[in-house]
Amino acid sequence: MAEKKISLPVYSQAGEKVSTVSVSAEQFGVEEHTQAVKDAIVVYQANMRQDTAKTKKRDEVSGGGKKPWRQKGTGRARAGSSRSPIWVGGGTVFGPTGVQNHTIKQNRKEHKLALRSMYSAKVKDLVIVDEIKLADKKTKNVVKMFKDLKVSGKILVVVADDKNENLIWGAGNIKDCVVTPAWNVSVYDLAYFDKIVMDKATLKVVEEVLA
Repeated sequence: MAEKKISLPVYSQAGEKVSTVSVSAEQFGVEEHTQAVKDAIVVYQANMRQDTAKTKKRDEVSGGGKKPWRQKGTGRARAGSSRSPIWVGGGTVFGPTGVQNHTIKQNRKEHKLALRSMYSAKVKDLVIVDEIKLADKKTKNVVKMFKDLKVSGKILVVVADDKNENLIWGAGNIKDCVVTPAWNVSVYDLAYFDKIVMDKATLKVVEEVLA
């Protein structure tokens, strides 16, 4: 039985349709698996967390070396240090340490299913360019290309590698535009960005990632 294919239009850098390219329906035409997608986004956000919150424990609070008052005869409860957690300004019990590990994992098979689901859901927002060649690293060249391709909003530019420096540097100053390698595209990226731009060479790399 022949493998089902999906035909996608291919545009020139000037925005003119020049041809079409066929991609596998098993990669770009699957039904969205909402649970796998949700799990992938939760994993991404959890692994991006930075533990910057930190409280001082009893042994880290300054002062408290001297006993506040004598043990007996004052009528007050005995106290050994002003660093006690029950004192104002004392140490904190069970507070954040700054080294908590929130990392969680998703198995490879489910993650690939989530990627296929999101690429399939976003297939109408894929803009395939025959070849992206810019004369220099100027931002205006990338802006012009986006205008010719009629893409706007939040744009994800997917590249096969880091050799296209003119594109990478030129897109760096554009608001809501991110350039990322094909092997590093996350499910969160696909869900967040409005348009996904890549050339035909990069599309082949994406197909390898999804295979």
